Amino acid sequence: MFIETCIAPVNIALIKYWGKRDEELILPINDSISMTLSTDEMCAKTTAAACSTFKEHRMWLNGEEIPFEKNSRIMRCLKALQCLALAKGAPTKFPLEWKLHLTSRNNFPTAAGLASSAAGYACLVYTLACLYGVADEELTAIARLGSGSACRSLHGGFVRWHMGHLADGSDSLALPIASASHWPNMHVLILVVSDGRKKTSSTKGMQRTVETSDLIHYRAKHCVPSRIKAISEAIRQRDFELFAKITMQDSNQFHATALDTYPPCVYMNDISHSIAAFVHAYNAAIGSTRVAYTFDAGPNACLYVLQEHVSSLLPAIQISFPNDSADNVEYFKGIASDQLAQSAAEATDISLNGNTSLPIHEHNLLKYIIHTKIGAGPKRLTGTEEHLINTTTGHPY
Repeated sequence: MFIETCIAPVNIALIKYWGKRDEELILPINDSISMTLSTDEMCAKTTAAACSTFKEHRMWLNGEEIPFEKNSRIMRCLKALQCLALAKGAPTKFPLEWKLHLTSRNNFPTAAGLASSAAGYACLVYTLACLYGVADEELTAIARLGSGSACRSLHGGFVRWHMGHLADGSDSLALPIASASHWPNMHVLILVVSDGRKKTSSTKGMQRTVETSDLIHYRAKHCVPSRIKAISEAIRQRDFELFAKITMQDSNQFHATALDTYPPCVYMNDISHSIAAFVHAYNAAIGSTRVAYTFDAGPNACLYVLQEHVSSLLPAIQISFPNDSADNVEYFKGIASDQLAQSAAEATDISLNGNTSLPIHEHNLLKYIIHTKIGAGPKRLTGTEEHLINTTTGHPY
C-alpha cells in the first residue's frame, strides 16, 4: 500500500469569481483575486491510499462515504492527474490501474459559503499529485476541474486566477501575486452567522446569474478589469485603505448580481447587512479605514484587519453584537482564542473619537468567530503526522 496525506487552505476571494463561460471545463467569465488563509485554523485534510487489493475506488467525506466513480468532477481530476503523470514520466511507485481509497475532512463548516469546496478539491488534487509523483504548475488547471476557486488554494498569499481565452482552458491558471510573507500582519476575523448548508449552491446560482442577469456581464467587462489592476497594486504597496475599499465594493457588486438574477439568489441575510453597516460605522468613528468586509455566497462575513488593530476591533464587535458565550473559547476560535475571549468579555462600553457609539444589536446573532491570518499553500504531511485511512483495511478511522 502507498499512502499520502496533505492539507490545503481555504481562500477567500477579494475580486469575486461568479459565472462560467464553459460549465464542463469550469472556465470563468472574469479574472478573480483571493487571499489564502492559514491552515493552522482552517483547512481540508485528505489521505489517498493505493493498493493492489482494493477492488474499487472509494471515498469518504467528513466520515460519510460518497460516490466516487459516479462523481464526474472527482473522476475528471483523477484522470487528468494520471494523464499528467504519464506525460511527465513521473516516477510512480505503483501501476496507475490500482484502485484508490480517499478520505477527506474539513475542520470548518461545509457548503456554508466558507470556500469548503475550494479547499477540498485543492487538497484532493495536491494529495493525488504527491501520490503519483507529479509536481507541476498545471495542477491549478486540474484543481479547477473540481471546483473553480480550488485552483487559487494551490498557492499561498495573494493569488490571481486568470480567466484565460483558449477554448480548451489551458491558459486558465492561478498564479501568485504576492506571498504571505509580503503582508504578514494581514489578519481575518470570520463572523459565522450560519454554519448550515446554503439554499442555492454556487454552481446553480452562478449558472442562473449568467443566464438571466445583465449586471453580471457589465461587471465582467467593465468593472472587474480595473479592480484587478487597482487591488493588485494596493497589495504590492500594502495600501490597506485602497485594498479595503475595492474589496468591499466588489463584495457589494457580487451580491447585487445575485439579486439581479431571476429568480434572485439571496446569500446575505439581515445579520450580514448589519455586519456591513457595523464596519462602515466603525471606520467612520475611527476616522480611517481599519477593517473591510467581504461576503462569499453565504451570510458569513470575512473581516480583513491588520494584526495591530485586532485587539481594538474585537471588543467593538462584542459591543455591537453581544453574545452570552463571549468568555468561552468555543465562541472565539483560532489565534489566541483564550486571550480574545477575555478581551471581548471585558468590553462594556465604547465611544470612538468621543462622538460616536456603535449600534447595539440583540444578543447571540453570531454563532462564533474564527480569528486567522494570511497563509501559505498546501503541504504534504510526513513522518508521524496522522493519516486518515487505516492502512490495514483501507477504511477511514
